[in-house]
Amino acid sequence: MATQHHHDRRPDPITVLGRGRHPLPPGDADLLSTATLVVGARRHLESAPVAAAARRIVLGPLAPALDAIAEEAARDGGRTVVLASGDPGFFGIVRALAERFGADRLEVRPDTSSVAEAFARLGLPWDDAVVVSAHGRAPQAAFNVCRAHRKTAVLTAPGAGPAELAAELLRTPDLERRLVVASDLGGPGERVEEVDPAEAAARRWPAVNLVLCLGPSDRPGPMRTLAGAGGAPAGWALPETAFEHRDSMVTKAEVRALVLARLGPRLGELVWDVGAGSGSVAVECARFGAAVIAVEQAADGAARVRANARAHGVDVSVVHGRAPQALAPLPDPDAVFVGGGGSDLPAVVTACAARARRTVVVTLAALDRVPAVREALHAAGMASDGVLLQSSRLAPLPGGVSRLAAVNPVFVLWGHRPARDGEAQP
Repeated sequence: MATQHHHDRRPDPITVLGRGRHPLPPGDADLLSTATLVVGARRHLESAPVAAAARRIVLGPLAPALDAIAEEAARDGGRTVVLASGDPGFFGIVRALAERFGADRLEVRPDTSSVAEAFARLGLPWDDAVVVSAHGRAPQAAFNVCRAHRKTAVLTAPGAGPAELAAELLRTPDLERRLVVASDLGGPGERVEEVDPAEAAARRWPAVNLVLCLGPSDRPGPMRTLAGAGGAPAGWALPETAFEHRDSMVTKAEVRALVLARLGPRLGELVWDVGAGSGSVAVECARFGAAVIAVEQAADGAARVRANARAHGVDVSVVHGRAPQALAPLPDPDAVFVGGGGSDLPAVVTACAARARRTVVVTLAALDRVPAVREALHAAGMASDGVLLQSSRLAPLPGGVSRLAAVNPVFVLWGHRPARDGEAQP
């Protein structure tokens, strides 16, 4: 009796071709000539050797294109090719295709990414660059990464192009940034030009591939082991001796540790340090990668914050002014720290809580002001909590023994707002 063997036919792969300045290799051109469905941006479809009989879909909204690909993939003899820019696995369409069809169905043939191309034009390494995408995302993360990091590549989108990015940078005092705008990279109209934020904000720009936001120096940094942002610092809640301060007017390390835990500073977010004093909290938040604006009413205090930021190699924007009035022109923060506080503390907390997207943390010594601060947090729709933090440090005594030296007790209060529906995360 004869035995029949049935073999399941493996479906044809969905091929994703990265397009850049390089011409299509012969194998890719042959593939396009046999495709039954080709999906891509209009400029890619017009320039690629697509077979006349192939169905073409111009990429706009993603869902209809994915549905058409699914339909074609299920058809006998269907062969789909997706055209994309540069490396489609780098903030590109590969993610959406893999989620819908599975990574094993994809055959990805990348070209050079636009980020690599842009840095190559400048002769700069980019293993220490932070790359952030504004496509289909709230642009605040891109703006804040540029404030915090001195080598950033922004994949632009409508509403988050060179003009909008520059306008946000101009709202941030003490920030030295220059922009390199790369238009039509690899295309016939390629243009790479350096502009300062004021010029960039005033111009109308064509569709761009990306914007490089750079610090004042072109010097390559030291050799790196890890690419991108540096991650969490090696240590935090640094000793008070790590900061220049006046008359011990600096947030104590034990208090700072809890404040940092409640603020949760991170790359892509903006933190205000209001009543910054020495700027120890501002500097530590910046070391975690957050963009930071410090507000300090004393001129010598503002200078001290700048000096401490320089000493720790981070960017902290400093506003010399009195809160809450000085807060009005600043971009909205994700988290706010309010240190100390006199009789206007409730008004300052009210102003901060009204604009903070996520968290407000307040430290104070006066018991009498605790209820007013908690009420200000509640009035802004925040759930609040707090603690009286008391610590005693080991202090030496004669004879090689130690005693406990009490540090002044401090109230640490915080309010937290639940994440808003649809709010994008970095």
